[in-house]
Amino acid sequence: MAHTRINLGSLKAFEAAARALSLTRAAEELNVTQAAVSQQVRQLEAQLGVDLFRRLPRGLALTDEALGLLPAIQEAFDRIEGALDRVGSGSAGEVVHVGAVGTFACGWLLPRLAEFARRHPGVDVRLSTHNNRVDPAGEGLDYAIRYGRGTWPGMESRFLMGAPLTPLCTPAIAAQLRTPADLARFPLLRSYFVDDWRLWFEAAQTVLPGPVNGPIFDSSLTMVQCALQGHGIALAPLAMFAAERAEGRLLQPFAVELDAGGYWLTRLALKPAGAGARAFAEWLHSECAAAP
Repeated sequence: MAHTRINLGSLKAFEAAARALSLTRAAEELNVTQAAVSQQVRQLEAQLGVDLFRRLPRGLALTDEALGLLPAIQEAFDRIEGALDRVGSGSAGEVVHVGAVGTFACGWLLPRLAEFARRHPGVDVRLSTHNNRVDPAGEGLDYAIRYGRGTWPGMESRFLMGAPLTPLCTPAIAAQLRTPADLARFPLLRSYFVDDWRLWFEAAQTVLPGPVNGPIFDSSLTMVQCALQGHGIALAPLAMFAAERAEGRLLQPFAVELDAGGYWLTRLALKPAGAGARAFAEWLHSECAAAP
C-alpha cells in the first residue's frame, strides 16, 4: 500500500518525538507547540493505521511498528542533511542530551569535553546535572550518567569507572587524626546512602563509637564543599576531587576505601541512539577505560 500523501512534517515530528521520547522536547527542537507535534504524530498514525507510541504517565514508549519505521526515517533524514552539507548549507550539528550526576560532571567530565568537541565538531553536547535521581524519559535525555550498581529498571547500563569512597577533610582536621576512631570526634558528613560511614568503619576494622552525627547531603559536591570549609569530614569518591587535592586544600587522612558503587552510562533500553549519541558513548567509555 502506497502512502503518497504523507506529509514530511509528520515524519519529522515523529522522528523528533521518537528520538527524545518526549513531545515537549520534540516541540522545542522543531520550534513549534507541543499540540502541533501531537497533531502531526496522530495524523501519521491515522494514515498508517497503527499506533506509533504508547503514551506513559511520564514520556513515551515506541511500539514495535515505530521501532521498525524509525531507522529508515532517520537514515533518510541523515542522507538529506548530508546532501545539504555537501552543497554548503552549513546545517547545524546533532545535539546529544546528557544528564550527569553533578560530582562526575564537575570532577571528571567537564575538563574533557573540549577534547570530545575537537574530535566530533558536528556533535553538540547539552549537559544537565542531577543528584542521581533523574527521569530520562521525562527529560528527553539520550544518556544519564549515574552512580550506583548499574541496575535501573528499563535502562541499559554500561560501566564507566569505579568510585570508591574515602574520608576527605582539610589539612587542619587531618593533623588531628591518628587512627580511624579519631574521625568520630568530628561531624561525619553524610549522603542519602545512610550506611556508608558504618560500612567504611567496618572496612577500616574499627568500631564506630556511636551514632553518626552530621548533616545529610544529596550531592558529594556540596558535602565536600562543607568539608572544605572545615565543618566536618566527607565520605566521597577520591578521584572526583583531584583538583582540590592537588591544591592541598583536601586530604585523604586514611587509605581505606569503600567500594559502594561506580559511575554508569545509562540509556532507555527502547530509545534508538543517533550517530552523535553513539559517538559520545564510545568516546566516554574509551576515556574512562584509559583513566588511571
